Amino acid sequence: MTARQMELLSVAAMQELDDEGLGAFGRRLPWGSYGMLARASLTAPDLGVALKRWCRHHGLIADDIRLSLALQGASATVHLEERRPLPAEVRELSIAFVLRNIHGLACWYVDSRIPLLEASFPFAAPPHAQAYGHMFPGGPVRFAPGAPGGIRFDARYLALPLRRDEKALSQMLQRALPVTVLPYRRDRLLVPQVRRALAAHPGRSHSAEAIAGLLHVSSRTLHRQLKEEGASLQQLKDQVRLERAQDLLWRTGQPLKQVAAAVGFGNEKSFARAFRQWTGVTPGSFREGARDPGAAGVAMSARPPASRS
Repeated sequence: MTARQMELLSVAAMQELDDEGLGAFGRRLPWGSYGMLARASLTAPDLGVALKRWCRHHGLIADDIRLSLALQGASATVHLEERRPLPAEVRELSIAFVLRNIHGLACWYVDSRIPLLEASFPFAAPPHAQAYGHMFPGGPVRFAPGAPGGIRFDARYLALPLRRDEKALSQMLQRALPVTVLPYRRDRLLVPQVRRALAAHPGRSHSAEAIAGLLHVSSRTLHRQLKEEGASLQQLKDQVRLERAQDLLWRTGQPLKQVAAAVGFGNEKSFARAFRQWTGVTPGSFREGARDPGAAGVAMSARPPASRS
């Protein structure tokens, strides 16, 4: 069955039953219910607020399940909790639909691919378990009866602003299924992409134009999107250089002059000055302190301040 055929079949069933939940919940979700939820979140300043609204409002129309957004370290998870048993014959489809729907809508809101770190389902692996890797791309898919369901992803996506308006929403609702089923290809979260590009050539002095070219965006777009993510190119350069320098100081016996050159400094003096500004200690003191796990842990946790120079 093609995506278009699935779309037509699903729409016909929902309209015939006047139930966008297709019998999964204790009450019907009349045609337009999910469009109402999307519209209620459209004015959110960022994806984090939009998802919290979606989860809260979903509980108002279908209290059989509870959706919630939680942060833990660098990752965010949309949890799905069954407050009462869903009908056995539609339980798997309903849980997968709800989680895929909220993931697809999140991608649409910020016009970006949001790769998943993990997708979890509270039932045994079905015969067609391999299909879940296509529906929930990214990290591993886990099946565990009795465990909570949910999707986990990089928390930095929550800070991205919504890029859609009422007109875009009206157009999307006319063909909503492809949005919630077909994965996005473009990823708007630039920070990890920039870090990877910088780390690939640690000794090179990267200009904004060079990095933008590697990522196939304009330098203006690069600066604008990094600002939206609360970062700057100089800050990321400093972070990558610091991490590389700490690794070389800790794991090798290279002279400081060689370490300085390896992380893009013209001389040892400028490297030592920058390293001390970033960490509060000199490169030599860091190397000595690295022999003490406690001291090394403090030094390794340092991060360079934001800089516009």
